[in-house]
Amino acid sequence: MTTLQDTKPRGTVGSHIGEPQARPWLYAVLGIGLVLVVTPFVWMALGSVKSEGELRANPPTWWPQNPTLDNFRELFTRLDFPQFFANSVLVAVVVTVGNLVFCSMLGYAFAKLDFWGRAWLFRLVLATLMIPGMVTLVPLFVQISNLGMVNTYFGLILPFLAGPFGVFLMRQFIQGIPDELIDAGRVDGAGEFRIFARVVMPLCKPALATLAILTFLGSWNNFLWPLVVSSTEDMYTLPVALALYSVGQNSTQYGLLLAGSMVVVLPILVLFFALQKHVVQGLATTGLKS
Repeated sequence: MTTLQDTKPRGTVGSHIGEPQARPWLYAVLGIGLVLVVTPFVWMALGSVKSEGELRANPPTWWPQNPTLDNFRELFTRLDFPQFFANSVLVAVVVTVGNLVFCSMLGYAFAKLDFWGRAWLFRLVLATLMIPGMVTLVPLFVQISNLGMVNTYFGLILPFLAGPFGVFLMRQFIQGIPDELIDAGRVDGAGEFRIFARVVMPLCKPALATLAILTFLGSWNNFLWPLVVSSTEDMYTLPVALALYSVGQNSTQYGLLLAGSMVVVLPILVLFFALQKHVVQGLATTGLKS
């Protein structure tokens, strides 16, 4: 007689054997990785409230003996750090908004509009992902210089208003939107821009959140291009301003560096936690569909 137990599907031998025993090792590896990732940030936070003498002490101390906010006070008063912070915010916000708008438009065109050469143009966009940024740095600077945009906000922002990765991300996500929704809008007499703004964009919140945090992070941490384009200190962004303090082993002000690094990291953490749910959903639902 065939029992219910005999009719259960048999998986591959050893598919579940040893899984509970493997979990402690998995947790241990993940715990070690977490410690390795978090430790530098904890050291940065603790070091930002230490005095310069304590930071240079040998052997180094882990917990601050006399916590102080002097590094932050000097950062925002004597070193004109508010100007650097404002420059970084302006550049990162405008670049992020530009990518959200233009990459979404291009992604919609590649995903839902039928025009000649669409596949080849999309392949060309993907091909630019394989070109290192150092290769295009000099030609891009020459072009910006010929346009008279050196040491201007336009020069800092214009080259990064749209990127190939953003186009790829939005195209892949928009492909998953049912064509029936777009066809219904066309039947109702809506134009492509209205369909894009009223139908497509509200459905792309997870992908837009993912693109926003990745673009903001890249622009906020960008160092080489602002260093090349900016010729006066009033145009420096935060990464460039922090590099001004690393002029030598004997003259480096480590307290200011750590305090400035905290100021650089905090906006990224706030943005990530604010958009975390949408970012995870966007990464999970954006497949690699062709």
